[in-house]
Amino acid sequence: MSPLVKQLAKQGITANQITTSAAVLSVLMGIAIVLWHCQRWLLLLMPLVLFMRIALNAIDGMLARDYNQKTSLGTILNELGDVISDTALYLPFALIPGVSSILVVPIVLLSIISEMTGVLGVTVSGKRQYQGPMGKSDRAFLFGIIALLLGLGLTAGKWLDYIWITTILLLFSTIINRAYSSLKELEYHGLDEASN
Repeated sequence: MSPLVKQLAKQGITANQITTSAAVLSVLMGIAIVLWHCQRWLLLLMPLVLFMRIALNAIDGMLARDYNQKTSLGTILNELGDVISDTALYLPFALIPGVSSILVVPIVLLSIISEMTGVLGVTVSGKRQYQGPMGKSDRAFLFGIIALLLGLGLTAGKWLDYIWITTILLLFSTIINRAYSSLKELEYHGLDEASN
């Protein structure tokens, strides 16, 4: 991917532009599902869109890191972009026939809370927290597989409800892990400063 990143940098493409593109792509896919949620074939595009989103996230990180494009605006766009993309891509699943909206909505809300908990790590301990077990990439993989199965014609049923419930539990665990890690980091730094 480095040659591609190098080429983008040469063409004047910025990390912030890539970050914004990932969010726009996610929103467009989400709108498509909302408008045509009865068209199961559309879900077959979801794994591709999720892959492109993850790839774009990696590219914007490399542009920012390797080509001195780190900015405060970039940090804001990156964090907001992740939350917007998650919401745009995953909330429309609640409209798909047979899918339990009562379970999908909490997953989206808990995903937002888990990311907010990770960002709060910067405030508490000075370090962004990324612990799992249900981080951004895990959610992308999960929803990509579910979209593929539904797009291929598998009927949503109890099997999917069990997956949603498990995901909710894993998100609770993720939130706890990130909060705990921030507090442990703070405690470690406090002890380290005391020893000095």
